[in-house]
Amino acid sequence: MLLKPEHIADHNDQLGQAHRRKLAPWTDELAKAETIIEKLVAFQIAIPSWALGTGGTRFGRFPGGGEPRSLEEKIADVGLLHGLNRSSGAISLHIPWDIPTDAGAIQQLAASYGLAFDAVNSNTFQDQPDQALSYKFGSLQHTDAGVRQQAIDHNIEVIRHGVNLGSKSLTVWLSDGSCFPGQLNFRKAFNRTLESLGEIYTALPEDWKMFVEYKCYEPNFYSMTVGDWGSSLLYASKLGDKAYTLVDLGHHLPNANIEQIVAILLNEKKLGGFHFNDSKYGDDDLTAGSIKPYQLFLIFNELVDGMDARGMNHATDLGWMIDASHNVKDPLEDLLQSVEAIQIAYAQALLVDREALEEARESNDAVRAQELLQDAARTDVRPLVAEARLRAGAALNPLSLFRTLGIREKLIQERGSKTVATGL
Repeated sequence: MLLKPEHIADHNDQLGQAHRRKLAPWTDELAKAETIIEKLVAFQIAIPSWALGTGGTRFGRFPGGGEPRSLEEKIADVGLLHGLNRSSGAISLHIPWDIPTDAGAIQQLAASYGLAFDAVNSNTFQDQPDQALSYKFGSLQHTDAGVRQQAIDHNIEVIRHGVNLGSKSLTVWLSDGSCFPGQLNFRKAFNRTLESLGEIYTALPEDWKMFVEYKCYEPNFYSMTVGDWGSSLLYASKLGDKAYTLVDLGHHLPNANIEQIVAILLNEKKLGGFHFNDSKYGDDDLTAGSIKPYQLFLIFNELVDGMDARGMNHATDLGWMIDASHNVKDPLEDLLQSVEAIQIAYAQALLVDREALEEARESNDAVRAQELLQDAARTDVRPLVAEARLRAGAALNPLSLFRTLGIREKLIQERGSKTVATGL
């Protein structure tokens, strides 16, 4: 094993005194701090199986070495992350990139690392070597009923894999759309997609959810058939109570007010979950919180407010998952950074004085409202996040321990320097 209990214990002993000094100021607000720490311990963020290798660009891909060569090795990598932070207790599989050959054995392996299986994800945005018909002109929207049926059958197969692994949700993201004006009949594309999604929805087990993901552009740039949250909400509303909108932070036009979108979807009881990442221009797939940390806080502010208004459990009533992949960072380090950034934004949102904020809103005091939000956002909650890790049995500083132990170097020795993980 690359990570042993004594590694965590020795690391925490070395950092313990400094951690206690940083945590000491919170003793004056012990009741509030304890509540936040408890919520942080319970909050888990799923890791996508496709983010464990370096990503690529349109021009090339630059593997970093030691990438997982199989689903088993991907599970081991997520288990390593979870061992370091105790906040990554689930893995989300993309089919057919990661099809289990023995579901029972894969479940046992995941359980040995304390992992469960989050949403399973279908793939009709690529042609696979063995498929009969092409998705070049779409999948669930295609003019050819045979192509649509192939895509429907694939999604139903993904559901079967998920059932075998203990998953409870299916994420459907479609690259369907058009490149040029006149290429597509928008109404027919919408209706064909709705009909196809309906067949998949019918195949869902009773206790499952379907997440309909949207994206404003790419790979089609003139139109996307599920191009925005309104389209996704329409599909989810028409499909039924088990269908929800999934929000990917990179799937919006620049400067979109994602926090308002979140608030409305929560109000309509149609927000299903999140794909966390960050971006400068579009779907950049950058580390969560690396570009717009204040926006991430504002999104969590609406999430906490909306979930509390409905009596929802923060940890379990929405799907929380990272969807990021970059070509210049160690993927495991990138994921450790993303998880911590999400935890920080969540903890800051828990600090907001909601009663005072509502008073400011009702009296139209924009200055007071801004001060209340920025006061929470400027508070250094890293000691609380570290304390939550400590209590959960994780490392006080997961990234530091990852580097101290030379884990990437050991993975390269074990797996080789030229390995390339499946995925983007």
